[in-house]
Amino acid sequence: SIPSAPSLPNPNPSTHARAHLPAAGAAAMDVAESPDLQAQLAAAVHALNHASHPSARLAANQWLLGLQRSPHAWALAVSLLASADHPSPSADLLFFAAQMLRRKIQSPDYSLPDNAAQLLDALLVAARRFCLAPPRLLTQICLALAALALRAEGGVDGLFARMPHLPDPALLELLTVLPEEVAQDESGDTGVDSATRCRFARELLMHAPAVLEFLLAQSEKPAAADGVPLHERNHRILRCLLSWVRAGCFSGAPASALAAHPLLTFAFNSLQAFFSFEVAIEVMTELVSQYQELPQAFLSKMPYIREVLLLPALANRSEKIIAGLTSLMCEVGQAAPGLVAEGSNEALSLSDALLRCVAFSSEDWEIAESTLQFWCSLAHCILGIDEQTSKRNATQELFLPVFSSLLDALLFRAQIIDIDEHCTGRVSSIPDGLVQFRLNLEELLVDICLLLGAPAYINKLLSSGWGLASQSIPWKEVEVRMYALSMVADTILQDGSPFDFSVVMHFVNILSSRTPAELNGCQFLVYKSFGDVIGSYSKWLSSSKSNIKPLLLFCASGISKSISSNSCSVALRKLCEDASSFIHEPPILDILFWISEGMGEGNLRIEDEEEIISAITHALCSILDKELRKTSLARLLCSSYSAVEKIIDIDRDELLRQNSSAYAQALNIAVRGLHRMGALFSHLAMSITSGLIDDDTISVLFGIFWPLLEKLTQSSHMENTSLSTAACRSLSSAIHSCGQHFQILLPKILECLSMNFLLYQRHDCFLRTAANMIEEFGHKEEYSVVCVRTIETFSSAASLSNLNSSYTCDQEPDLIEAYANFTSAFIRCCPKEAIVASRSLLELSFQKAAICSTAMHQGAALVAISYMSCFFDASLTDVLESPECPSDESRGAVLVQILARCGEGLMFNVFYALLGVSALSRVHKSATMLQKLAALCSLCERTMWKGILCWDSLCGWLQTTVSSLSSEYLRQGEAELIIPLWLKVLQDAASDYLHSRTGDNCRNHPGYMQGKGGRTLKRVIRDFAESHRNVPTPYIDSRWSCRQQLS
Repeated sequence: SIPSAPSLPNPNPSTHARAHLPAAGAAAMDVAESPDLQAQLAAAVHALNHASHPSARLAANQWLLGLQRSPHAWALAVSLLASADHPSPSADLLFFAAQMLRRKIQSPDYSLPDNAAQLLDALLVAARRFCLAPPRLLTQICLALAALALRAEGGVDGLFARMPHLPDPALLELLTVLPEEVAQDESGDTGVDSATRCRFARELLMHAPAVLEFLLAQSEKPAAADGVPLHERNHRILRCLLSWVRAGCFSGAPASALAAHPLLTFAFNSLQAFFSFEVAIEVMTELVSQYQELPQAFLSKMPYIREVLLLPALANRSEKIIAGLTSLMCEVGQAAPGLVAEGSNEALSLSDALLRCVAFSSEDWEIAESTLQFWCSLAHCILGIDEQTSKRNATQELFLPVFSSLLDALLFRAQIIDIDEHCTGRVSSIPDGLVQFRLNLEELLVDICLLLGAPAYINKLLSSGWGLASQSIPWKEVEVRMYALSMVADTILQDGSPFDFSVVMHFVNILSSRTPAELNGCQFLVYKSFGDVIGSYSKWLSSSKSNIKPLLLFCASGISKSISSNSCSVALRKLCEDASSFIHEPPILDILFWISEGMGEGNLRIEDEEEIISAITHALCSILDKELRKTSLARLLCSSYSAVEKIIDIDRDELLRQNSSAYAQALNIAVRGLHRMGALFSHLAMSITSGLIDDDTISVLFGIFWPLLEKLTQSSHMENTSLSTAACRSLSSAIHSCGQHFQILLPKILECLSMNFLLYQRHDCFLRTAANMIEEFGHKEEYSVVCVRTIETFSSAASLSNLNSSYTCDQEPDLIEAYANFTSAFIRCCPKEAIVASRSLLELSFQKAAICSTAMHQGAALVAISYMSCFFDASLTDVLESPECPSDESRGAVLVQILARCGEGLMFNVFYALLGVSALSRVHKSATMLQKLAALCSLCERTMWKGILCWDSLCGWLQTTVSSLSSEYLRQGEAELIIPLWLKVLQDAASDYLHSRTGDNCRNHPGYMQGKGGRTLKRVIRDFAESHRNVPTPYIDSRWSCRQQLS
């Protein structure tokens, strides 16, 4: 246990910001009090580091934080570090004292002592005292010195003036950490502005020549001259040199002098010392990246690096050395790819060395992956030379063997090693590193294909002399070559060179003839790569009729495993699209139906099943015989029918319902069946548009689909979210393709959707599907009553009634989106009679949208703003079409009246939506909406609509809103500036909008935000959001919104 926390002397309120630190060694506190405080500090530090109970460590931490905040911490820490007491305090206590000083110096919450020079002297005493102490203590003392030099007036010069008194180990460490303050992360070191940091950098670099002289002298010292082992001293010299290189110590140095600098030679020679190898690599990599003159000098050293350093490291499998040298060589090559492309002996030595690094086999792929950017840079450099010049031909000819060998090395490293062995067949069977390596290879493989030429690239991949017997095929080689072939498909197709697919078809025939029992898990990775090839080159592969059957059988085999199902299902769809001239022949159709019937087991992803159904639907739509086409499509639809029918039957069989496992399985199969039906109807919509499907076929499919779906929507299974979503999605797809057949069912369907929503109010799919129905048929006047009844039913739901605060909006973003989409469709599509009859509900929906625009959830806020913009669009359209004020029974009058009543609440919520961290994402939509609002008010001002809405309305809303914003959100005097500025930019933006909506401008300038006024409005709103992003985000509810009409 630790002692109870002592009572720290409370600082005088008037002087606590600046503690007075006397000279080192003098008493800063009462002499009788200091030993007790030091003892308590020692006990607290010991408890923090060594106590077994968490509560003891927590208590110690709280006490130490309190001590650190106290002004007495300065003197206490200095007395521990600088006094020569014997015995010396413990290492933990000394480290804490140094760390506490560093934190107090760095923190903007504490001011430096009045006499910072004395604190500097005390820290230098500590650095001398502990120059051979554990490194972490000396580092903390030096960090405190560096932080003090950054903040104190004349700190750099004062520090350098005192440095000669420091022992070499302490001086090396101090010089190492000083430049790090130049690039110190300001997020972790607040209180120092950029100007101060730039001044510090300039003052520091004035001493760079002296520092480099010191480092050179240190590098020439004999072993153990200062009690530090030679390898350790060299490591420290390189660390220090690295810090100064990063700070720019060689800036302005002539290229010849820099290349021949003794410290550069010292760093290069340090590559042969294992202890200093990594930091030497960092030094040279930093130099190459900063100074464009150096790559030439380093390129001349490549033969030495290759022969003396790299080849032995490869032979000894020293991955640390190989990785470091690879990094350096890549940096040299990327810094000057033009030099490498000249093809000198040194450049070819660099290329050969990096080829060996790519081919080096290790447990991960980091070494090979680190070279990819260099090879891309070199390839781009060569390809960038003018094609017509002899230089391009000579360079390309010189590097063809290099890139050919590179392709071999990449294929070797990209192999899946255990593909011929037994494995699980999951995607996770492939190491994450290999997956990432393959993803990053695409750009380089395309470059290699361009350099070698498409025919040579293809020939290299497909001419490996594999045996014809399937037992002797090295599948891991085949798989990686198919992967490399699929990655460059666009390049090869664009090239258009002849392509002999006989090798591909040979393997396709072997794979399509295998039964699942003959395949282990990882061999399905071969199916995946072949599936990608088939999908990429389907147009060429399907040009031969003899290829179609084996290709379809191959896809059927690959679809059966999850790892290859996506690539094979996509390949199937592309084959059916590209082979439409003979895909509808009976033997081919039999295979397609066999594939579709195999989906009933539910082993595939829903997305893959939809791809398969789309493929088969496309094939069936190309059947020339109308009767056969109709029966075939009905057969395909019925293959999913039984899955849905079974779940309906469960309603009549309580035993099945009580078996949770069987019921869950039946639900899953039904959901998949519904998705497949939706995919079929989605594809049919395209075929109907192109005239491939006649009305008789649609009638047959409708007669199969709707009775089944009607039963399902009336069952209790709709409680299941996945099932109801799938049912609504398939219904929406069917409505889109069979619109006229659903028209007479509109009242029944809308009633079904609205009643289901009342039962299952978290299921937003009912709202979305109702929106689709209204978009399709809502414009017909005979359905006005039905549409009104639907919006009334939806609005009565508790889930929508409860959307009265920004907090509840954050909890239901999907529901908000669906509700906004439905009401938008209602306003856009329904007749005026429906709008007039629903005015109170539309006003309520507008109020809710205004509240939702302040939600933290970005999607919910943006869709709410979009819905309000829809209000403005419809209102502006009606006012522009009828400048004379119409009767209260018109759509425009209803909408403008709603806006007039809700305008103050809208403006209030817009301002609050632009406060806090999430405001920037709303700037564009908010600016667009406000521009439309200003345009509407400006337009009404000039017409007979002025009695309902006018420019003064907008001025009043803005005045009231800004006046009501608390000082928590606005700076002093800001309110007086906002009102005239915003009114001016709103007026200009309104003119832009109205100009874009008149005459030919409506066609020529659809993007009204491009106008000068619109851009200015957006900039003003962005500036407001930027300057208020750190204010607390307000919580908005219905009591704050639309106050005029709710009060």
